[in-house]
Order: sequence, then C-alpha cells, then structure tokens
Amino acid sequence: MTDTIYALSTSQGRAGIAVVRISGPDAFLSLKSMSKDIQIKPRKTILCDLFTKEGLHLDRALVISFKGPNSFTGEDVVELHIHGSIAVIQKTLETLSKISNFRQALPGEFTRRAFLNEKLNLAEIEGLADLIEAETEAQRVQALKVLSGKLGERAQEWRSMIIKAMALIEVTIDFADEEVPTDVSKDVKYILTNIINDLEKESKSINVAERIRTGFEVAIVGKPNVGKSTLLNAMAGREAAITSEQAGTTRDIIEVRMDLDGLPVTMLDTAGLRETNNLIETKGITRAIERANSSDLVVMLTEDGETLPEIKNPKTLTFISKCDEGNQENGLSAVTGFGLDNMIGSIKKELEKTIQNQGLATRFRHKEAIDRSISKLKTAKKLVDDGPTSYDLVAEELRQTAYTLDELFGRVDVEKVLDEIFSSFCLGK
Repeated sequence: MTDTIYALSTSQGRAGIAVVRISGPDAFLSLKSMSKDIQIKPRKTILCDLFTKEGLHLDRALVISFKGPNSFTGEDVVELHIHGSIAVIQKTLETLSKISNFRQALPGEFTRRAFLNEKLNLAEIEGLADLIEAETEAQRVQALKVLSGKLGERAQEWRSMIIKAMALIEVTIDFADEEVPTDVSKDVKYILTNIINDLEKESKSINVAERIRTGFEVAIVGKPNVGKSTLLNAMAGREAAITSEQAGTTRDIIEVRMDLDGLPVTMLDTAGLRETNNLIETKGITRAIERANSSDLVVMLTEDGETLPEIKNPKTLTFISKCDEGNQENGLSAVTGFGLDNMIGSIKKELEKTIQNQGLATRFRHKEAIDRSISKLKTAKKLVDDGPTSYDLVAEELRQTAYTLDELFGRVDVEKVLDEIFSSFCLGK
C-alpha cells in the first residue's frame, strides 16, 4: 500500500468539531505540507495553524499523530481536529487532494488496512461495525464482547484442543509399525466430545445474538377494535397507526422500532382476527397469524379473557384491554396508561430470559462455519471407532475443522466476506 488515504471520520454537516483521518506512508507529510515548522510528536496533541497549498490560512486545529505500527491501521496516522463547518471541512479535504499520492479513502478502507496489517481480525471488525450501528444498550454490550476479542479467544481454545487431538492421532500414525504403549482413542473422543458440545451450544445461541443485532419482534394481536393500534401509538409516543371505531381498519402489519429499556424491539400492529368475506382483510389476517406465530413474543389483547386459538406461539402474554378505570388485574388501558408499565416489564422479563442464552458468535456467517466444524468433528469421532486404519482420515477431518474455524477470523481467503463487511463502513472508518 504505497498510497496515502484520507477521509472525514465524523458525521457530515455542521458540528463543533470535525475529524479528518489520514493513513499511509506519507501521512506525516500532510502535516509538513499544511503547517509551518510543525514539530511532529507522535501521540501528543499539538495546536497549530493549517494552510492551503497556496499559503492561505485554512483553520486552527488540534493535531494528533500515531507512528505505525502503533496505530489503528498499523500505518502512520494523522488526525486533524478542525472546526466542523462545511466550508472548513471541504477546504481541508481539497487541500489534502492536492498532495501527491494522496486519495480519498473508500468505504471501510481504514479498517481494511487494520485487518491487512493484523491489527484486527475479521470477527473483531464485525464487532466494530455492530458497535457503530448500536442503538440500544444490549446491542452495545454485545458488540463490545466481539470487538474485545472474546470470540477469538474462545475459538483459539477450540483450535488448541483440535491440535491436541491431532497430535495424539499423528503419533499413532507415525509409529504405526511399532508398538504404541497406550490406546489414544478414548482421549481423542473425549476431546472431540467437549469441542462438539461447546460448538453446539454456541451455534444455538447465534439466533439470540442475531435478534439483539436486528431487534426482537413483538406482535400485538387480538380481535378487531380491541385497542391494538391505540396501544402501539401509546408505546411509540406518536400516531404510528390509524385508529378508528370501524372494524378492520388495520389490514397490513405496521412495524415500529423502539428501545425497550435497553433492548431493541420491533412492535408489530396486526390486523384484527375475525371471520370476514373481504379478500384484502383476509390476506391481512393470514399475514397477522403467520407473523405472530413466528415472532419472538406475542402480546394478546382481549376484552373478555378469551384467547385466540389461531395464535400458537408458546411465548404469549395476555392482557385485558380497555381497562380505563384501572381496577382489573392484568388490565391495560392505552388511553389512561394503566398497566403499561406492567406490560412493558413483562415483555422485558420474557426477552431477558432469551438473552441469558446469548453466546459470543453473533452472525449467521459464524453459525455456518461452526456448524460445518461440528459436522467434521462428528465424522472424525465416528472414524476413531474404526481404529488406527482410519486415523489418516481422522487427521484430515481435524485439519479441515481447524481450517474452517480460521474462516471466522480471516486467516484464510475470505475476500467476498471482506468486501461485504467493509462496504458497510463509512468513508472515515
């Protein structure tokens, strides 16, 4: 990488401060080009005046430099903390563009360079992307777990156990023509069983992690005019759904994302469930039933305590709606607010039970690699039972498993995955 890249790292638009990041072999040259007689001191904040190529005063800025490899990208890095007006930002970027071998960074290119220089592995980069996108406390906590390298540490433990099992198998192969003092099959199978159990637990937890990333779905269901749309509006704090005394007003599913005490939740307002000859309403009811039965949680509203047999989701909370007088156990009034705190607390309690099963892997890409590893390990375990004549095949399955786990962290060819991940970053990251 012989070129030097630059980009605005903070948000577009006016702000008190804007940060322009520069990375590459000539990063320090930008300071010498834009400031007079500056003494570069890595990891020290310097207040200095910046000038254009023509010598015009551009801005007074705080400058921080990082000498590679001790930087985010592993290269020489400079950060210009300038005033965040549109004019200053544009002039700064324009000035940098006139320096030889400088170009604007592509989306995620700073992070790509960090990966290529082994400052971050692939899983940590995914954690970084999730942290930038985090909207709730649960998302922030999960992203930090991945970014901090905990998944990598756990995978390294699995890899070490696989290598240990391989060593036991290899020693048997190497001394096939001699007497081996002990039977290694029990030890190998014990190691493989432990790894398989760990990986299966991690695989099952990925659905939970994915829900934390994208949001839990909570469907509000009930008969027509039971107060579903009014409840959604009360929770959203705005008129997200049209309300009317006319039955069948809501026909399509209305989705509202919200932060429910730190949990990312998408509330679903669904069509009222009843028998009808209206074709469009019937389609809406069918969609409502399907979505409710596949959602993470159902909030069922009823006026008479009668449940709906169409709803077969085992995670269903039932509340008595339109309790405006506030004297009904498990009652709810979207008009007066009675019971709302109780309902929100019940939803949170149910979702927190799900979060307890959260693991370290967070993406379906991780699940695919883990599931393939499980399959290979189970094959290896069966082959161990066939005796030393199959140990060559066992060793190969274990090598393939180690290779598959390496895909999680980019130690093998994962260019397509890289392109997808880095494209989600902004220019300055």
